Amino acid sequence: QVQLVESGGGLVQAGGSLRLSCAASGRTFSINAMGWFRQAPGKEREFAAGISWGGTSISLADSVKGRFTISRDNAKNTLYLQMNSLQPEDTAVYYCAAAKRYQATPHIDTYDYWGQGTQVTVSS
Repeated sequence: QVQLVESGGGLVQAGGSLRLSCAASGRTFSINAMGWFRQAPGKEREFAAGISWGGTSISLADSVKGRFTISRDNAKNTLYLQMNSLQPEDTAVYYCAAAKRYQATPHIDTYDYWGQGTQVTVSS
């Protein structure tokens, strides 16, 4: 099994920045692609960003392009999400996900492991 633990969420004013981290433990050798999803109150969980094992393939949702950056440090088994120019509509619980497949996808059902989530709240 793989355990994923997110950190770095919090309350920030509009225009501010946050950096989320996701630490993986357990059978991390089975992890390849990783991603960030988010779920706002009353809405479905949606894809935010994904990255392949080597970091050469990155995908971002249109809503975060130009503001969010996804990266990973495989030596530390850690995934990051740098979020800049945050807006109230970015308010959500952010989830880290890991997949056995090599390429990240925006589809929830392609991910095998999930973290518990970290709350991000952006005030106007």
